[in-house]
Amino acid sequence: MNRTIAAITIASILLPVAAHSAFKLDSRYQDRDGDLVADIPEQTEKQTDPSTLVFAYTPVEDPAVYREVWSGFLDHLSDITGKQVQFFPVQSNAAQIEAMRAGRLHIAGFNTGSNPLAVACAGFRPFTMMAAADGSFGYEMEIITYPGSGVEKVEDIRGGELAFTSQTSNSGFKAPSAILKADYNMVPDQDFEPVFSGKHDNSILGVANKDYQAAAIANSVLNRMLQRDVVSDEQIVSVYKSQTFPTTGYGIAHNLKPELQEQIQEAFFTFDWKGSELEEEFSKSGEAQFIPITFKEHWEVIRKIDDANGVEYNCR
Repeated sequence: MNRTIAAITIASILLPVAAHSAFKLDSRYQDRDGDLVADIPEQTEKQTDPSTLVFAYTPVEDPAVYREVWSGFLDHLSDITGKQVQFFPVQSNAAQIEAMRAGRLHIAGFNTGSNPLAVACAGFRPFTMMAAADGSFGYEMEIITYPGSGVEKVEDIRGGELAFTSQTSNSGFKAPSAILKADYNMVPDQDFEPVFSGKHDNSILGVANKDYQAAAIANSVLNRMLQRDVVSDEQIVSVYKSQTFPTTGYGIAHNLKPELQEQIQEAFFTFDWKGSELEEEFSKSGEAQFIPITFKEHWEVIRKIDDANGVEYNCR
């Protein structure tokens, strides 16, 4: 691979974080057990049991591609729950969060950065993510450019342009913003021009086609695009690689009835990856199974990045 890598940790950006996290759930949700996610409503009349379950995958790439990728899993989910399952091709993180908050979305994979906002504002209850066969998981944020761009190290972005994806993305905005400020004293609009592409694949294609001088992206997306020959090694140079972050978290709307939530979790943990479309697609970035996770533990570093960036979870 033609990408030079400088592995760097983000430990320095975690030092100034306040003693108590700013993270809290919206007032419409309760957290009696202190696990930082919305409780299932105690009153049965507030629990829902839809005849059709709606599933959405995080909108990092072309939704049409992932409808087929998820088809085998959704058939398995239908068999376990006894319900029809519909794939919902969301176009943005904001639309995905709003759909769950409004009760139109029941099961979803929210990307790393939007996970806390989905938990706080939409009653999202994450319980699993993809991992390798050995249980390892995650991805890194990379800042990429193209050969001959004039950017050979992070400092060369000063006075130039850096593409982000969206403000809810961890690797596409939150983590690079915190790292650039803490480690390089570089702030958007002051030291470089920020542009927003909307999605990781847009940023990667923009760099490959020389539309963006540099971009902050999730390398799991880049690796899949390289595997599919959407872009080539020769088009991409990496000047920064972060520590490993948790990947897309999958979970359920908080107000589904408890028995249904258990069935949905069973579907994830009993799905046979071998020979499936999921295996074909996600094995390109190392995933081979669903593993249990908790938002409180596995998203702690992401909440700290949000704290370092002064993020407030305004749900209105």
